[in-house]
Amino acid sequence: MGRRRGHGRCSVAVSSCGSSDGGSGNASGGGGGGGAITLGFAQVGAESGWRTANTKSIQESAKSAGIDLKFSDAQQKQENQIKAIRSYIQQKVKVIAFSPVVESGWETVLKEAKTANIPVILTDRAIDSPDKTLYKSFLGSDFIKEGQKAGQWLTKEFASASGDVNIVELQGTTGSAPANDRKKGFADVIAADPKFKVVASQTGDFTRAKGKEVMEAFLKSQSKIDVLYAHNDDMALGAIEAIEGAGKKPGQDIKIVSIDAVRDGMQALSDGKISYIVECNPLLGPQLMELVKKVSAGQEVPQRIETEETEFDQAKAKTALPQRQY
Repeated sequence: MGRRRGHGRCSVAVSSCGSSDGGSGNASGGGGGGGAITLGFAQVGAESGWRTANTKSIQESAKSAGIDLKFSDAQQKQENQIKAIRSYIQQKVKVIAFSPVVESGWETVLKEAKTANIPVILTDRAIDSPDKTLYKSFLGSDFIKEGQKAGQWLTKEFASASGDVNIVELQGTTGSAPANDRKKGFADVIAADPKFKVVASQTGDFTRAKGKEVMEAFLKSQSKIDVLYAHNDDMALGAIEAIEGAGKKPGQDIKIVSIDAVRDGMQALSDGKISYIVECNPLLGPQLMELVKKVSAGQEVPQRIETEETEFDQAKAKTALPQRQY
């Protein structure tokens, strides 16, 4: 939970993995002065292939843009991100950007950044604070829309089904924006038809290992599963292992709809194991660096910039896979 720009169809160039405080190799200008712009970026972690691609895009784009990048990996812990942001404030970086682990609990540290006159950019994930002055811009996807697209595919796929359609859901990290919004968007769409029933829903933490573990539990607890809705490809791929381990055929016995469209997920879609994928592009780096330069110069920027994305069935996946960048 959670986004991918390299598909060649994005209205904004968007851009994830390295060690703490990995710089871009450019001369540091501190918080300003005559050197390079210094950007402090606090990443969620490296929980998925999507996130790894996101980090790589940010690191490579910073280097190309001549921006001095100070990078930290929060290992999916909010307290680590807050600690990193406070470190960036103490270092007097020019701009702070981060992808919030969860939506709530950011007001105090962001007020500290505001007091220090350091602009903040949110990437990929939003926060739920009503105070929109705590950050300059959000760059990322519309997660509710992604969930809606997954639900719309499902309602069309099973439009002629006469009985109940039993769905299990692998949610992203509890409290994160993509998990909250992808769940809501999906639920809003399928609520129109009572035959669609979510019989089990549990977090898989956006990881392949947890996706497998939770799907194994679903298969034991549910006598009939028609559909798996996974909030990202990594969980879907873990679930495929569990489904196959139970002697069932993913894509046939259990239809799978997922979100992300990373290479491994697209391969599974091409192979018929996943049925449909809603794209969430991780390649946010180029657009982020443009934003960093603008806010560093005091220019006005849109408070919300959404990435343009598509969806894939098996045929589209086979066409797109050879050129997939991540």
